[in-house]
Amino acid sequence: MIRLMRLLLTFTALAIGACAVVDRSPEATLDANAKWVMLPILNRTETPQAGLRAEAVIETVLRVRGVGNLTRYPATAGSETLFEPAERKVLDQALAWARAEQARYAVTGEVDEWRYKVGIDGEPAVGVTLQIIDLKTGRVVYSGGGGRTGWSREALSAVAQKLIKEILSGARLAQ
Repeated sequence: MIRLMRLLLTFTALAIGACAVVDRSPEATLDANAKWVMLPILNRTETPQAGLRAEAVIETVLRVRGVGNLTRYPATAGSETLFEPAERKVLDQALAWARAEQARYAVTGEVDEWRYKVGIDGEPAVGVTLQIIDLKTGRVVYSGGGGRTGWSREALSAVAQKLIKEILSGARLAQ
């Protein structure tokens, strides 16, 4: 009986651990009091406005972690369509705007999955990559990406929030 319980616990731990995969660059310490900007998160999914939804979650996670001076790129709101515009041009314009705003850090990335899976359970599934760029040097100072699925009754936004928190956990914010 004890063997069966141990086997069941091991299987459960493996099943839960298999629900998320995250890769991150080495930890980076960033100034939470600096000026931050949220640049467009590109939508690589078939889900309309997945990039905008991810931006909102990222913004919330950063604010909760202590980033108080965070501005969203103004052309982002309402600009995403099902068919992406010339994305490289949009990102270059956003970076130029961020530098003109004299921001220190820019957050950008891509969403490659944002949906409920088809099937009986309809599990939520999210895939995101993020980059934090130091605008003084132009270098990516932190990056990470991952994917996560949830249980059938879990909200897609909750799965996204867990994933984004985990991706950003290696970006240490100094006050």
